[in-house]
Amino acid sequence: MNGTPWGNSATRRARVRGSLLGGAIGDALGNPVEFLSLAGIRRAYGEQGVREPVADGDGVVGRVTDDTQMTLFTAEGLIRAHSRAMSKGMGGAETAMVRNAYLRWLDTQNHPAPPARGGDDLVRTGWLRQQRFLYARRAPGNACLTGLAAGHIPDPTGPIGLPGPVNTGSKGCGTVMRSAPFGLIGEGAATGFALAARCAQITHGHPTGAFAAGALAAIIAHLLEGDSMAGAVLRAMELLARHPGHEETTAVLRAAVDLAAQGAPTAEKVESLGAGWVAEEALAIAVYCALVLPGADEVAESLLLSVNHSGDSDSTGSVCGNLLGAHHGDVQLPSSWLVLTEGRAVIAELADDLCLEFEQAVAWPQERYPVC
Repeated sequence: MNGTPWGNSATRRARVRGSLLGGAIGDALGNPVEFLSLAGIRRAYGEQGVREPVADGDGVVGRVTDDTQMTLFTAEGLIRAHSRAMSKGMGGAETAMVRNAYLRWLDTQNHPAPPARGGDDLVRTGWLRQQRFLYARRAPGNACLTGLAAGHIPDPTGPIGLPGPVNTGSKGCGTVMRSAPFGLIGEGAATGFALAARCAQITHGHPTGAFAAGALAAIIAHLLEGDSMAGAVLRAMELLARHPGHEETTAVLRAAVDLAAQGAPTAEKVESLGAGWVAEEALAIAVYCALVLPGADEVAESLLLSVNHSGDSDSTGSVCGNLLGAHHGDVQLPSSWLVLTEGRAVIAELADDLCLEFEQAVAWPQERYPVC
């Protein structure tokens, strides 16, 4: 990370907020129907499926899942890595700091409340781990849980596209659903791509999982710079093409682009791209939904399209929301859905902190983002 400031851009801040909040809205929208087939969704909610946020199995509307939880810890890890680099005058700890952030997320899955910190514990620190709404286990991915126990810290300068040592055959969507923040730091698509791809291998070893995560970060980075949705996707595909082994990810993105060009979106077309349980399919579904309904007045319809299918609805909704929010900003998110979304004040605050950190070196209170 080079620490180059972006300047005080209200548009950029709106897009960063939009991406994190939009992801949470999509996550909460898809959460109640994640394990239902399309036929089951239609039986439960009508022929058009879910048309607004609905209650989950506990009767609660607007609850987020591990997708939003891990995305927030990704952002926190990036803030702390950059703060460390600025204060100590040396970088290179990004993958280690993001892994530490994911260990804080793992605590939220294994404990009912923030566990006590030992005196020399460098992981159980900071303000985000104190947010009680995060302490909820909502069908987290097995590779994310087991992968963190392996203790792997990817080389921050190592090659991209080789199989990783942790869960080597896994390319689950847990890599892509947490990776939007890598594109939100304002350091360009190539940097976001590389960081996301390397950090994906903290938990998932299959190269496609890394490439899909990197591609999402690159698309987000281009959107942050003001590119169109179609332009951002095409430029990310150009970046992908530079890396051997990209073909599986590129193929599904090409299919999403071609399908969107046909217009007339349907749930059946969404399902032709897969179910979203693996990384490249989750990315393709989200990209298709964002491309086929690209207008600022179509955000709600795009999000609904992204969750009404027989697959990983919360992850595809989350990634679609990340894309739409980065494109249109937070002001275009459905306000009646946003107010129902769990943790929205914390999410907005973290988004603002991410902007502040990468706009200028911030002297954070030690209890907020400790330098370690």
